[in-house]
Order: sequence, then C-alpha cells, then structure tokens
Amino acid sequence: MTTDPASTVLSTDVLVIGWGLAGLVAAAEATAAGKRVVIVDQEPRTNLGGQAWWSFGGLFFIDSPEQRRFGIHDSFELARQDWFATAGFDREEDAWPRRWAEAYLQFAHHEKRAWLREKGVGFFPVVGWAERGGYTATGPGNSVPRFHITWGTGPGLVAPFQAAVEQAEAAGRVTILPRHRVTTLTTADGTVTGAAGDILAPTGAARGVATGREVVGSFAVTASATIVSSGGIGGNHELVRRHWPARLGTPPASMITGVPAYVDGSMQAVADAAGARLINGDRMWHYVEGIQNWDPVWPGHGIRILPGPSSIWLDATGHRLPVPLFPGYDTLGTLEHLRATGFDHSWFILSNKIIEKEFTLSGSEQNPDLTGKDLGLLVRSRLGKGAAGPVQAFMDHGADFVVRSDLDDLIAGMRALPGGDALDADRVRYEVEARDREIDNDFTKDAQIAMLRSARAYRGDKLIRTATPHRILDPAAGPLIAVKLHVLTRKSLGGIQTDLQSRAVGADGQVIPGLYAAGEAAGFGGGGVHGYRALEGTFVGGCLFSGRAAGRAAAGAV
Repeated sequence: MTTDPASTVLSTDVLVIGWGLAGLVAAAEATAAGKRVVIVDQEPRTNLGGQAWWSFGGLFFIDSPEQRRFGIHDSFELARQDWFATAGFDREEDAWPRRWAEAYLQFAHHEKRAWLREKGVGFFPVVGWAERGGYTATGPGNSVPRFHITWGTGPGLVAPFQAAVEQAEAAGRVTILPRHRVTTLTTADGTVTGAAGDILAPTGAARGVATGREVVGSFAVTASATIVSSGGIGGNHELVRRHWPARLGTPPASMITGVPAYVDGSMQAVADAAGARLINGDRMWHYVEGIQNWDPVWPGHGIRILPGPSSIWLDATGHRLPVPLFPGYDTLGTLEHLRATGFDHSWFILSNKIIEKEFTLSGSEQNPDLTGKDLGLLVRSRLGKGAAGPVQAFMDHGADFVVRSDLDDLIAGMRALPGGDALDADRVRYEVEARDREIDNDFTKDAQIAMLRSARAYRGDKLIRTATPHRILDPAAGPLIAVKLHVLTRKSLGGIQTDLQSRAVGADGQVIPGLYAAGEAAGFGGGGVHGYRALEGTFVGGCLFSGRAAGRAAAGAV
C-alpha cells in the first residue's frame, strides 16, 4: 500500500464490490477457500449487509419441513411449473436466466435450507402465501404457500455471513474499505484486473441515511478476480423511469422509495464500460401497496404493506379492481392495471378486524418481534387483539391512513388527502355495500370473497393472516380504515449477464476473464433469473445462491 493518505493501492486475490448479502456470501466463500479478499463499498461501515439488512428475510423453499407440517403438498415439478409460468421467459438473452432458474429451483428444493441451518439460521414455523396468482394452473403465481420468514428477519440472515467475513478480517485475510466508490473496472488485454475509484469523505451517518459524495482521495485495487455485487436501481428514480417498460404504462410522476438512496445503479455504466452485457433492464419489480413512512430513514422512505386477502382495493376514482387483482395475488398485474387509470395512487378500505389480523409491514425494523426473536412479543402482536405496534403507529401518525366510525366520514377523510378529489363518493359507497351483501351467504359470486374463504382452508392463513369473512360496515368490526397506496420502488429483475459460475458475459457471448457478478447487479443470477415476474422469497435467496456461486468460482479461478 502507498503511504499517500489521499491515494490507496492494494493487491488481492478477490475483490468484492458491494457488501450487501450477495457480496458478504461471496467474500465468505472465497475466504473459506483460503483466498485474500478486499471488500469496497461507497457507504460507511454502518451499512454492512446492505439492503438485505432491511428486508423481511423471506425465503422460497420447496417441500420444506415447515410446509409439510402444515399439510402443504409441494414438489419440484409444481414449483418449476409456477416459476416458469410466472417468469414468462421469451427472449434470446433468457438462455442463461433459464439455466439459472433450473439451478435455483434445485437449490431451493434440496441444499438451501440445510446449508442455512448449518449456519445457524432458523425459520418461523408458519409458511406465508405470497403472489397467489388467481389465474389458472399455467398462469403466474405460487400454487401453494412457500414464503418462509427468517427467524431474525433480514439481520438474522445477514448475521452468519457478516460474522464469517469479520472473523476473516480479524485474521488478516479480509480488508474492508468503507467509503470507496468504484468508478472504473481496470482491464488488461481483455481481462478485468481490478477496480479504481474515489475515496469519499468519512461520515458518522446511521444505517440507511443518505450520505455525501465529497471526494477526498483515490484508490486502486488489483485483483485476480473481481465480483460486482452492487445491487440494483430502486433508489434512483431517474434510472427507474428511464428503464420503465411500455407494457406497464407510463412511469409514475410520483413514487416512494423502498430501498436506501445508495441503491443507485451506479455500477451499471461501469460494468458496461468494461464490456459486460447488461440485459433485461426493462424488467423490474415495484409494489403498489406502498405507504409513506411516518418516521423515515432515507429520502422518500416508503414501506410496503404485506396484506392479507380481505381488504377492498379501489382505484383512485373509487372503482374496485378486477379479478384477480386482490391484495397479495399479482403484484405486476396490479401495477399494470393501475398505471392505465392515469393516477399514481389507489386505496384499501377495510375494518379494524381486518387490520389486526392481516396487516404486516415489510422490513426488519417494522417487525421487532421477528427481528428481535422475541416470542412473547410475537404472540401478543400476531395473536392478540388490536393492530400490531408498528401498524398502530402508522394508523396514529401515517399520512396515508384515515380512520373513521362510518363510511361517509371515511370517504370525506379520503377526499381530504392529496389526490382524493378524484374519488367518486357514490361509487365507493356502491362498491363497499355491494361487496357486503355477498357476505350474508356461504356461497357468492364475488371472487375475492370466495378466494379469502379458500385461503382460510390453509391453517397458516386461518391462524395469523386471514380474518373471518365479515361485512366491512359491521359496526362490531370497526372502526373503518382507508389507506392511500403509492407505487413503491424496489427491485431490478435484469442486470449483468452471467453463466452458471457467475462469470460475466460480454456482448459477444463470451466470458469476460476476471469479472463476476452476483445478487441484484446480476438480476439475481444470469441477468434475470425471475424473467418478468417473481414468486417472492426469491430475492434474498437469489443473493445467497449467486453470491455463493460467484465466491466459489472466483476462488477456484485464482
């Protein structure tokens, strides 16, 4: 290393760019193979673990013990049917993503759970049912519940890999360099030989808080293998709008942000300049159940509601969404429909009885019981009366919540919020009252009511996720609640194309020597393992799988 404090030069076996979950897994694998590793990231060390630390920690398993205990009959064949029907692969460049999908399904069916259990990762016993689809057997969605929540949520999933990296750091095999922003991948004769960039001014900012970009020096790292694990574009609305696909309508004029500001896509152009092939940039995953965080950490901080199936979903004018666009059924189908309305928001209408049973908020910080592994708090918050504490805080302080005792007052409160003047009060009343009339019989033509009754046939949903069917306007179920919903940016489904060893592929289809990519930067594997849509529980799982592949392959090549 040079002695000039404004200029750092290092040499290592493996360079990892980005210390999110994929980067930590890759680094842990490389150090376990006896290699020296340097990790660089543009943020302060408080952000070690990256975006995954903030996650709910949902994982996609196939035919797990948790599923079997709840009487869920899953299989590799059923999961494969669901994955490929949901992904909708239809492009020449989907060749590697298809192979990644096959490999990931095998991983989720066999080794994934045991591998994590060996590292001390546990799982909440009730399996969630996300992305239910609601179409035919060959349509998108999960045919059965597969969403396994990590005991400890995102921090619990990050912990063993962070510990492995920090133990290697203490032993002198890993060097971690915060506030090091890569601006160039260095090359020689077509081989990537490392990276160079800016050293940013130190900061004591807390985790997730946006940081400055004052440059105080430069650095260069020479490496035999370089792994890009720098995440996606969800914190950069300019890039989200630039890549927004026409099939989803016009991009929203107003969005809230489901990831920290550092998820800025800055490494895309850097990787492209080094010859990496970026594919499927128009495939992305954003939610339509976003709410403004009343206690934000990063700019425009939004939280996603993980809803059960009972809330009435209305567009901005008050018209109910069509079948099967019910809460929790088809994320991108709902986004596409709502973009065609000409408005950037929609509404949930529900009862207090529904919110106390069905509302969970995404994010480690919004689930202190699961994140803190607090059994007592978990029982009180999930099975007790009233909304869970974090949900109640949004009801009390959130800008998007309206709580009233009767429907007329509720509608007036909705119309008083920004954009609420688009709401047709008569239409809202008509939709709610018509839905309630269907509840009086055990049979119904209302598909949502039929689906929520079907959901309660699954013990997990009946226990903690689906309220007993009732009239929304029943005073005994009140008060009434309306929630204004926003588009919430989240995931990039495309990225750097890679082969099954996470080696970056160039425009000519050939592997770029010395360059690897993992996690969201690689579309969670291959440049787009999810295709057009995801089955949920597959994002942090994709970071695990591709990070492991990259770390092992890079170590094996050095």
